[in-house]
Amino acid sequence: MRSPQSLRNGDTASPHPRIPPPHHFHSTVSAQKLRRFNTVILIFRLASFCFSLAASVFMLTNSRGSNSPRWYDFDAFRFVVVANGIVALYSLFEMAASVWEISKGATVFPEILQVWFDFGHDQVFAYLLLSADAAGTALARTLRRTNTCTSENAFCVQTDIAIALGYGGFLFLGFSSLLSGFRVVCYIINGSRFHI
Repeated sequence: MRSPQSLRNGDTASPHPRIPPPHHFHSTVSAQKLRRFNTVILIFRLASFCFSLAASVFMLTNSRGSNSPRWYDFDAFRFVVVANGIVALYSLFEMAASVWEISKGATVFPEILQVWFDFGHDQVFAYLLLSADAAGTALARTLRRTNTCTSENAFCVQTDIAIALGYGGFLFLGFSSLLSGFRVVCYIINGSRFHI
């Protein structure tokens, strides 16, 4: 409720004491910049999704025969499959949220929650993907020194491709993380996720 001191020059109190504050004014140029920024984030998230999904599929289909090694026989390769699968699902959700934001002009969650959700999850999943690919790389290098890759070269090549695709997913998720970090800083400074 407003205090009587806030009324000046004979003003009367509003019958609706909780009138929502006016929206921030955005010119058409700034609206285009926001749409472009959101489109760049969407492209990075799409690339992260594609690379992570491809890495999971390449590793899952890496079985040659009854005598050849299988990906699920190695803990590090299971970690690669699971981490890339989790990142692919997360990227799919974030792509849907980006499309929502571009089309509706609003976030899925309240703005403060969306900013921190995106940044925090981008960070966690990027490090998850990096650690999984690093573990997979270490195991792949170890297998190269043993008899496994000389007798079953196709298994090792497909494993290397899956791990390289996982690194690509990490790279694009890292770019998304940089942009979501930029949004966090803008929110802290301006009270809005946009720098304009």
